[in-house]
Amino acid sequence: MEKKEKKSKSEAQSEEKIVMQEEPLVQEDTVETDEKQEDQKELEIVQLKEQLAAAKEEAASLKEQMLRDRADLENYRKRLIRDKEDAIRFANENLVKDLLQPLDDFGRALQAAESTKDYTKIHDGVVMVNSQLYSTLEKNWGLEKIEAVGKEFDPEQHEAYQVMIDDTLEHETVLEEYIVGYKLHNRVLRPSKVKVGKPNV
Repeated sequence: MEKKEKKSKSEAQSEEKIVMQEEPLVQEDTVETDEKQEDQKELEIVQLKEQLAAAKEEAASLKEQMLRDRADLENYRKRLIRDKEDAIRFANENLVKDLLQPLDDFGRALQAAESTKDYTKIHDGVVMVNSQLYSTLEKNWGLEKIEAVGKEFDPEQHEAYQVMIDDTLEHETVLEEYIVGYKLHNRVLRPSKVKVGKPNV
């Protein structure tokens, strides 16, 4: 029994020695692990700082690009406004160019009227200018006269200045035209001012 106790004591002592010998190893491992963790954290911090610097640089670049784009957009908007104003201002440029020739002809007709007493020539000159002007507007600009006299009254194209009862008529008919009406590409610019005959109902 004493032997067993001695053996147990010596076993316990040797186990204690083993545990004591192992403890410094555990402490060394812990120190190494702590150092590795600190190194890892420092590495992560360095990486995060690099990422932050890259993100700041990208944000600055994007901000600069946004400011450039905003300036380009503002310049484009101003150019559109200017182009629109020019388009409105010069929209009738071709029409005015087309009217220059008839205007010149009117000037020549007036000069001829001053130097001659031949009213037939003056009349013929005015008729020619009127014809040329209408022809220019019709061919180049889509202007057309609204037909009125003898046509059925159409309130969209004719404006009645005077109305008279006529038993010979079957429907409202334009009897006389006071002012010529015009359409531009089939849209009424100005209705004809007319005298209308109405059947006695």
